[in-house]
Amino acid sequence: MAESIRITTPFTEEMSRKLKAGDSVLITGTIISARDAAHKAMTEALAKGEPLPVDWHDQIVYYLGPTPAKPGDPIGSAGPTT
Repeated sequence: MAESIRITTPFTEEMSRKLKAGDSVLITGTIISARDAAHKAMTEALAKGEPLPVDWHDQIVYYLGPTPAKPGDPIGSAGPTT
């Protein structure tokens, strides 16, 4: 098995061009999580001329769908969305 490629955010276009489908990647740093509601809020903010709450330049976004926490757990699970 090939060694994993280590990436630290921010994630540049140059870094992305070195990756191939099937590469194992380990990411360190900030990853922004979002879902459809985030895009709606950003579109509305931009239409009003308002700044976005985060700088999206060179960021990694994990599109996820959260689930409610089970009783006694601080958070629920979060899985990828399509």
